[in-house]
Amino acid sequence: MKLISWNVNGLRACEKKGFADFFRQEEADLFAVQETKLQAEQFPASLAFDGWHRYMNCAERRGYSGTLVYSREEPLQVLYDLPHDTSREGRTITLEFPAFWFVCAYVPNSKEGLVRLDERLAWEKDLRAWLKKLDRTKPVIYTGDLNVAHEEIDIRNPESNHENAGFSDGERHAFDLLLKSGFADTFRQLHPSAVAYSWWSYRFHAREKNIGWRLDYFIVSRRLLDQVEDSEILSTVEGSDHCPIRLRMKKSFPEEEI
Repeated sequence: MKLISWNVNGLRACEKKGFADFFRQEEADLFAVQETKLQAEQFPASLAFDGWHRYMNCAERRGYSGTLVYSREEPLQVLYDLPHDTSREGRTITLEFPAFWFVCAYVPNSKEGLVRLDERLAWEKDLRAWLKKLDRTKPVIYTGDLNVAHEEIDIRNPESNHENAGFSDGERHAFDLLLKSGFADTFRQLHPSAVAYSWWSYRFHAREKNIGWRLDYFIVSRRLLDQVEDSEILSTVEGSDHCPIRLRMKKSFPEEEI
């Protein structure tokens, strides 16, 4: 089973930079997209791929946020937003399959000066409770732009970023709490010393110089770790300020996990 996640920083913009070619090339089973920045009526007809089920969660504010999941298999159910999320920012989609839950998320940015930090941490507390609730019924695969570089290895210049959005103590602690709740960061689990980034600023030739942050993740219930074959960051794929990430898993899940 192959899963892809990509913050496209505007799906219509990414469409013009080769999104469809990459989508077809990957032939994934699940393809999660964050920051679509469109309304349902603005969805490009060229990206309505035949043979795929498509689920969108659009922000009420036009040109902002938004998530999307393509699935080859029709899920048992689809749930939009967290139970207590009234922001209408289109940040999560949860799909239930026979063997697992799949959650796509675009975690709020704390913004310059951490002006949105308290709101973001409250949102993450609700997310953590949601994932733990799902995990009590069947294992979870959680992915998206989580807007945090968890460890110093996950950011090019940690010394100068400790109180910046995406690398503040509060955000990193929230990520710690998630992992301690029974989940695992698949990339770091498989590649403990790898230096790899999934986001680069458009300024100062950051991508060319590889001055980046690892903000995009595949997180799984720890009991799924033996099902993970590889977790990859596709840093050569362009089209956004983020690159896609890929998770490869064994097709069959243990019967006791269903």
